Amino acid sequence: MRRLITPLAASLLLAGCVHLAPDYQRPAAPVPDALPVTGDVTQAHWPSTVELLRDARLRQVVELALAGNRDLRVALLNVEKSRAQLRIADADRWPTLSAALIASRAPNNQGVQANSWQGGLQLSSYEIDLLGRVRDASDAAAASLLATEAAARAARLALVTQTATAWLTLAADTEQLRLVRATLASREESLRLTVLRERVGAASALELRAAEGLAASARAAVAQLERQQAQDRNALALLVGQPLTAAQLPPEDVSLAGADWLAPVPAGMSSQVLLARPDVIQAEQQLVAANANIGVARGAMFPRLVISGSAGQVSDTLAGLFDGGRFAYSLTSTLAMALFDAGRNQANVRVAEVNREQAVASYEKTVQGAYREAADALVAQATWTRQVQAQQALLNAEQERTRLTRLRFEAGAASLVDTLDAERSLAAAQQALVQVRLAEALNRLALYKALGGAERAGA
Repeated sequence: MRRLITPLAASLLLAGCVHLAPDYQRPAAPVPDALPVTGDVTQAHWPSTVELLRDARLRQVVELALAGNRDLRVALLNVEKSRAQLRIADADRWPTLSAALIASRAPNNQGVQANSWQGGLQLSSYEIDLLGRVRDASDAAAASLLATEAAARAARLALVTQTATAWLTLAADTEQLRLVRATLASREESLRLTVLRERVGAASALELRAAEGLAASARAAVAQLERQQAQDRNALALLVGQPLTAAQLPPEDVSLAGADWLAPVPAGMSSQVLLARPDVIQAEQQLVAANANIGVARGAMFPRLVISGSAGQVSDTLAGLFDGGRFAYSLTSTLAMALFDAGRNQANVRVAEVNREQAVASYEKTVQGAYREAADALVAQATWTRQVQAQQALLNAEQERTRLTRLRFEAGAASLVDTLDAERSLAAAQQALVQVRLAEALNRLALYKALGGAERAGA
């Protein structure tokens, strides 16, 4: 017994000392060292999701989406599945012991058919991990778990930004619908007065047709925005996973002006911050898994030591098994290596190496994509702010122009067509300002997502 146990114990001590997988090194990020800086550099505290969303209704809707969105639920279940798969891979590093009761009937030494009963423990085909093949498989499963967890964090971040985007878009469309309805009421009143003036000869047919055209245009805009508003509600309900109440939707008098919807996002950072994005972490862990799988493939080219055995009581009868049976054991070790497999193992190694090369390319592409998203959002941040200011100035000018034109019309110094044209320009400026404010808010969300949001490693 000692002669058998001693070499097996030595094998166990040596198991894993040899490592066939390449040493992992993170590829150099193929992007500039620093993110672009435009305008003032923000040094604000990095906001959590709750801190980012300053509106109570918006926060509540995002929290509902995190609790009820089906896509996020699938991502979280994938994490649970990967965790179970890691336990399966880790289990291969340990022997499997079973309780067994074996009955057999076979000729004995004298050639007489005899019964044999054996009860005890069984060791099933346990591989001594001499070259680290099983450990590499476990490491690959662990990296896959980390990649799946990062994918779930990426899905959570995407859901937060998608839900906030859908809610703010609904708010913008609600504000535009309110403005257009007010414009329609004004134009219908102007049309009514123009019809009366045209009947008494105080207005021309041209002025009447212009008033009719503006009223019809406002009615079409109302119908379009009502459709958009309904579709926005449906999109938001799909993200949240349930219908929303009026108390959770933007109020009818919502305005994107003067409301601090989102907290500032820090800028002026090193591009190394992108390595903490969940999608970049996911790509890197997939690379780590591919690297470990090379060791698994290489291990198949070398001998594998497998042991099995059993130990327990042996008797000629079932009753004797528990009363006076003899102790017996068996131990078998097998050292096997493929001598000819038509190049299968070499091909598997090459496949693993190509998979790693693909993972490197995917990782680098993910980092490059992350840099572009962050750079685009940073560059746009200052320009959107200036555009909002310019659009507000345009609106102020159009409001004053409309006021003055109406005064001139009432004094007989301007035509009705001039007044209608000023009102049309004012309505267009109001709609454009809402759209620009929405775009500025959505860009801030995009920057938050591009820099990893609250799902960054270490955030």
